[in-house]
Amino acid sequence: MAININNLNSNNQVQQTQQKQVQQQSAQTASSNSQVKNAGQDSVSITPQAKQLNELQKKAVDAPVVNQKKIDELKKAISAGDYKINPEKLAASIANFEFKLV
Repeated sequence: MAININNLNSNNQVQQTQQKQVQQQSAQTASSNSQVKNAGQDSVSITPQAKQLNELQKKAVDAPVVNQKKIDELKKAISAGDYKINPEKLAASIANFEFKLV
């Protein structure tokens, strides 16, 4: 059994260490490259409900907020007792509204 007291094999050890480092770096590079490739494959899809909600939001923004003239006319008619309610038309409107909710 020989003992190396002059450290003659240190060049071998340095080369092996350098080779391991190069292998580790190349493995890390390959891993990061595959992650970049996968990131390019992402996609997004919008559901029909989201599209419908977007359309409703646009309509709500475009709609007039309050028709103050009509409100004033209705208040005046109610105060004067001239506003008449058609119960059949009211019932039909309520039923129609309920059916649209379902």
